[in-house]
Amino acid sequence: MTFRFAINIFILALGLGLGGVPGPASADKHQLPYVEANEEGLHVQPWFKSSFLDLAEDAREAAAEGKQLVLFWEQKGCPYCREMHRVNLRIPEIVDYIRKNFVVVQMNLWGDKEVTDFDGQVTTEKKLARKYRVQFTPTLQFFPAKLDIASKKPGHDIEVWRLTGYWKPFHFKNSFVYARDKGYETEPNFQRWLQELGRKMQAEGKEVKLW
Repeated sequence: MTFRFAINIFILALGLGLGGVPGPASADKHQLPYVEANEEGLHVQPWFKSSFLDLAEDAREAAAEGKQLVLFWEQKGCPYCREMHRVNLRIPEIVDYIRKNFVVVQMNLWGDKEVTDFDGQVTTEKKLARKYRVQFTPTLQFFPAKLDIASKKPGHDIEVWRLTGYWKPFHFKNSFVYARDKGYETEPNFQRWLQELGRKMQAEGKEVKLW
């Protein structure tokens, strides 16, 4: 297989990155345990932050640890949320990278818990979802490592990257790399950034493992 042909196949695979049936990774004996849904219908990972949902405070605490804040929006009965927990969040490499670089706060799209937005507005999860224009789950909102909390801007004006829907493990993990390495500053189009990453990995002889 020529290098050019391999790259074309890889790019095609990236274009089909959303959805699909889990591949070999789903049967990997080295995976982390699957987390069942709780009474609210959410899959709560043991390493998710137990938060009072004061988002500015969560961001400050994350920054103090050298990490970034991510909001995981989910909802009861969401099959793509289940796949994210059943497949992606059982892969040690992915979980290790997230835990090392991010603080994750889970949000319920239809939840009634009180939340304080970055701008100081006190509201509920479901109202905040409407404010942020979060309409699908899972949706992940990534916030920068350094926030100007004094600006009092709402979260949707602060986020640097947003992932919507279920993405294959390779795409999913590298969305965190994209946010952490500020890839959005040089390439606002994540798909192009990811394709370039794939080319670089291929050139270095590294395996591009989508699942």
